[in-house]
Amino acid sequence: METEYKTKKQAGRFLEYGGQYVPETLMNELNKMADVYQEAKANPDFQAELADLLANYANRPSLLYYAKNMTEDLGGAQIYFKREDLNHTGAHKINNVIGQALLAKKMGKKRLIAETGAGQHGVATATIAALFGLECEVFMGKEDTDRQRLNVYRMELLGAKVHAVTSGSMVLKDAINAALQDFAARLEDTFYVMGSATGPHPYPEMVRDFQSVISQESKQQIQDQLGRLPDKVIACVGGGSNAIGSFAHYIDHPEVDLIGVEAAGKGVDTDLTAATIEKGRLGVFHGMKSLFLQNDSGQINPVYSISAGLDYPGVGPEHAALAAEHRARYVGITDDEAVAAFEYIAKQEGIIAAIESCHAVAYVQKLAPTLPKDQVIVCTLSGRGDKDVAAIAKYRGVEIYE
Repeated sequence: METEYKTKKQAGRFLEYGGQYVPETLMNELNKMADVYQEAKANPDFQAELADLLANYANRPSLLYYAKNMTEDLGGAQIYFKREDLNHTGAHKINNVIGQALLAKKMGKKRLIAETGAGQHGVATATIAALFGLECEVFMGKEDTDRQRLNVYRMELLGAKVHAVTSGSMVLKDAINAALQDFAARLEDTFYVMGSATGPHPYPEMVRDFQSVISQESKQQIQDQLGRLPDKVIACVGGGSNAIGSFAHYIDHPEVDLIGVEAAGKGVDTDLTAATIEKGRLGVFHGMKSLFLQNDSGQINPVYSISAGLDYPGVGPEHAALAAEHRARYVGITDDEAVAAFEYIAKQEGIIAAIESCHAVAYVQKLAPTLPKDQVIVCTLSGRGDKDVAAIAKYRGVEIYE
């Protein structure tokens, strides 16, 4: 599972990005976590238990699906979708949650906490807590609990307590603040299951490694199907967990273009955006040094996206490093484009994909027709779109019962 990528210069750092910017008490706990994780990576029993749960609980490997209809309709490159939407709980989040929950058990923790935006990470954490017999509390911005009520109910159904966070903008960044505060107050019995490849070391590395199963599989699957690697790998980026997992096993293959798709909201050049890499600047927030949308005083700006899972004002440090090294490039897709892609993939392929994933699908729609027919695109569908149907209907002016 461990791979030494070009950007990993030292533990917890990707170029100048990453690190641990937290109080000393929390730093001690994180360093313990890092030590346990390094031991687990080398432990065959841990790896066997992880592999068993991924296969027999999470339903891996996920399909690599040839999108024949879209390929023919768009008239350019061949399009393949990595179907993380078919995982148990309906998203890529389960891959990382299983790994971190196993670490929590190894550390003797009895309580899992998590932050969530769109709700899929919260659902995955609540699911594993139920399986392992652990307490679970999830922090979610009030704005997000309102637009993702179905996932709130799913978490509660699984036995989790959901805290609607009313501070700040009441979205994902505020949920992370609340989770970090809770973690610091209950280190003795609590493990914070971070959902994205963000936060202080060792989270960006752990999340990357646990999510790298996506690219480990897709790399083998595309070679089995076509006898070659793809030309482009595309994934949506908020904090960046599904994208770094989708990229991981291709990073050392420079012939494969890596493209992250950010939420441009109402437009990259407007104030209503979440396009962090395109518009952000270096800063420190949530325990890490990375790129953030911030004002001239260094205060974090409010961000906006139709997607609760992408409206984060920062990005994981490895993505910042990949952008700085020009190993990956990052583009913005607006709400309107993502909603159109939500409808397009449903009609073309019979797949209702998460609105987060549809940002990546929208960029595939733009890119594929410009490429020769012998080019191959692999795009990750990070989750399914059941949770988004009511919100998209409302966006289109259709009121339905949830």
